Amino acid sequence: MGKTTSLKRRLQRLLSPPESQSKRLNLRERAAQIEYTLTGSDFESVLLLYKILRREFPKTYSKRLRLSPSPLVRLNLENSYPRAYVTTRLGRLSSQSLYYGPFRSRAVAERFLNDSLDLFKMRRCSFELNPDPAYPGCVYSEMKMCLAPCFKGCSDEEYAAEVKRVQDYFDSGGDSLIHELEEERNRFSESLDFEAAAQRHTKITKIKGILAAIDDICRRLEILDALIVQPCAEEKSVALFRFFQGQLAGPVHFQVELEGDQGPMDSRLREAAERLGSEGGTRSATQFSEELSLLKRWYYRSHKKGEIFPGKKQGELPFRKIANGIERVYRGEQLPTPQPLPENSESVPN
Repeated sequence: MGKTTSLKRRLQRLLSPPESQSKRLNLRERAAQIEYTLTGSDFESVLLLYKILRREFPKTYSKRLRLSPSPLVRLNLENSYPRAYVTTRLGRLSSQSLYYGPFRSRAVAERFLNDSLDLFKMRRCSFELNPDPAYPGCVYSEMKMCLAPCFKGCSDEEYAAEVKRVQDYFDSGGDSLIHELEEERNRFSESLDFEAAAQRHTKITKIKGILAAIDDICRRLEILDALIVQPCAEEKSVALFRFFQGQLAGPVHFQVELEGDQGPMDSRLREAAERLGSEGGTRSATQFSEELSLLKRWYYRSHKKGEIFPGKKQGELPFRKIANGIERVYRGEQLPTPQPLPENSESVPN
């Protein structure tokens, strides 16, 4: 079981008379029939191979596909004093914790998280807290970079409010904090406190630099919704896939060149997206993690075919952009792939 760009060449290698003393796999005396499926892209081939291997080899399919979990930021809300950290393990779907990603690499995720936590006063320690006023605290509390719940440096309500600010920051892709600082900057400017206004402006620039180092696909996982457009094996069509509620659904073959009047592209596109979204969400955290890994593997390839369109922050897919992307994929055009920042470089704002 596998994928190939040339079925003829693959079958000739597997079914030709075996060469003497050759250790190459030969199925001439074993094969009874051959089943194959034509696909239009490597993305579709890998997804189809994953589904078949998962069904036929439930114990070894992950190793066969060399699936590696995606780096994620976990906001652990199950703890009495929540904290955020980088992980590759997706917990129970019923968990209260929130996950954000996928990131290009663990180094990118850790840099983003550390730079982001510098903007807040949520704890970074990993041990279980038992607040004690006699506890000396740590360097972060000394530097006033933590509310220090470890020695009751704040009330539980104050710490919960700070955690909520961190969650809003992650959920909005940084917009909540930028909006908060912009209001403060404008208020200081109106009161002629230009020094304080300049400090807020510098902080806004720093936040935009932090956010510039991550990609559009890095979202809160439970609301990550994206439509993927790929070349199609059928003529006059493209293949549509959708990552929705933790599952890669598709393909739906979307006809670009129509014969007769079959309605405007926008309405047909919305119908196709709804069909993909109705296929049902993931059934387990394992499936969620694996299909996210497939999406991440394709997305971060240096050379890839097709385009992806994450949903807007309001929850709706950008159908106008998708329609333009369909035209480009159908004509074989490609958007330039953005070059990643070096993993040891500083974030530079746009």
